[in-house]
Amino acid sequence: MKVIPYGDRGLLLELRDAAAVVACVDALRADPAVVERVGDLVADLVADVVPGARTVLLVARPGVTLDALRAVVPGQKHRDAPNSGACDPGVSAEVVLPVRYDGPDLAFVATHTGLSEDAVVAAHTGTPWRVAFGGFAPGFAYLVGGDPRLQVPRHDSPRAKVPAGAVGLAGEFSGVYPRSSPGGWQLIGRTDTVLWDLDRDPPALLGAGLTVRFEAT
Repeated sequence: MKVIPYGDRGLLLELRDAAAVVACVDALRADPAVVERVGDLVADLVADVVPGARTVLLVARPGVTLDALRAVVPGQKHRDAPNSGACDPGVSAEVVLPVRYDGPDLAFVATHTGLSEDAVVAAHTGTPWRVAFGGFAPGFAYLVGGDPRLQVPRHDSPRAKVPAGAVGLAGEFSGVYPRSSPGGWQLIGRTDTVLWDLDRDPPALLGAGLTVRFEAT
């Protein structure tokens, strides 16, 4: 892990891959040293944790120094928790997404991977995925940790319109389009689950670190 100052209130953690990002966010959220006790007050050190594809940005609360913020980086020694460990996976909440596996690219994925269409579905549903980070559109989550046999390329030319709820694969990632939009992922199915709802708190169903299981319907 490489730790880089990011302005006067942030540290950017550069990690080897998206799986390491998930593990690092797990460690941060499980670490009691993310809060600092001062007298009878408990003051948060960290204002925000922002995961990316290969990075995690830690943002300090006003008045917290970068040295104090650096102390909560997984793998560093804390003043109040000297035995804190490195980025180890934790236990996360789980969401199950029912999917109809009838996507227009299911046959391509089967051919590209050398699996049957049923085996593609079994591979996609047989392994839990984790939300590494969000991006592209509100509510869109990049999922990692699935069956490595399912790694496929994006389309050379993206579709002009992908329907909301479309379930796709691209590289090491799986994902679900939260709303209709252009997109270049290989579409293998569709879910009716609403992923982005402004009347929900938080609006995004799939937050960073969450475990996602797909279920064939």
